[in-house]
Amino acid sequence: MSGLVDKRVIDLPQGLKTLGRSPRCRAFTLVELLVVIAIIGVLVALLLPAVQAAREAARRTQCRNHLKQISLGFLNHESAQGFFPSGGWGVLWLGMPERGSGPRQPGGWAFQILPHLEQQALHNLGTGLSGQAVHEAYSQRLSTPVPLFHCPSRRAAALYPYGYEQTLRPLPVDTNGTPVAKTDYAASIGDVHNTCCPSQPDSVEAFDRGRFTPPDMSGHTGVSFGYSDVSMAQIVDGTSNTYLLGEKYLNPDHYFDGRSGGDNESLYNGHNSDLHRTAHLDTGAPLRDRPGLEFKQVFGSAHASSCHFAMADGSVRSIQYDIDPETHRRLANRQDELVVSHE
Repeated sequence: MSGLVDKRVIDLPQGLKTLGRSPRCRAFTLVELLVVIAIIGVLVALLLPAVQAAREAARRTQCRNHLKQISLGFLNHESAQGFFPSGGWGVLWLGMPERGSGPRQPGGWAFQILPHLEQQALHNLGTGLSGQAVHEAYSQRLSTPVPLFHCPSRRAAALYPYGYEQTLRPLPVDTNGTPVAKTDYAASIGDVHNTCCPSQPDSVEAFDRGRFTPPDMSGHTGVSFGYSDVSMAQIVDGTSNTYLLGEKYLNPDHYFDGRSGGDNESLYNGHNSDLHRTAHLDTGAPLRDRPGLEFKQVFGSAHASSCHFAMADGSVRSIQYDIDPETHRRLANRQDELVVSHE
């Protein structure tokens, strides 16, 4: 009998043989879990700066490409017209497509190069229209941003408020906080002291019939400014030694509200500090954007170590914030015949 019992026990199904045994459970302890979390945190802390640096490098490259395309617009304009785009009549005026380019064009350099940036339709809005239709066409242009005019390290190509109430010409376009297109780049007016604002005619008729005398802008040593018609031959210091345009300084507190004196109008206005900057010795070298600091006359950037400039030959250079102010001034002056070291 005992043999039979033993055989029955041995022949029990495998599942029944394990009855009564306590399987050993495996799982992470709290300490192990905390260690894993700590390791992940360290890896993220190590990788995040590298990721951010890579993204900023991509944004810097895109910014350089924008300046390159805009500079080619300047050069193509000069090739077609015989002079670089002018700065327009002043802050009260918008571009008028039927008036071409140069001193007789109220709109500034950004408006004048639109046809050379594949933006002919935007430039021509309002042509051949009258009355309310013209008003609507101009308003449509004002509310159309152009991505090329924005540095991605600072802000997106979107609409930002017009900073104060102003009646624009030639049409009574009331601004007062109206969202409009803007720019992060400014043309170089040279090394003169003030970027704003030349006297302006009250009307197109006053300009055309000689009832308005344009101001003397001969002291401006840059490439584009109010009523200008600077040709390539007038850049006597050499195109590779002369600023064409660059990034403009802007207080980060006012990136999006239009309350900075150098960012309170539109992309399509005439000569003003939104569209023009200087390298006068009193303004000093370019500045990195700094909260709390208003300085509407200088070049500058949101980038960490340098500011991008397009030269008059179409090349793009990175200018360090610690550049000698005298060297910076010389690069802005197209005709002082002073040598600039490239070392």
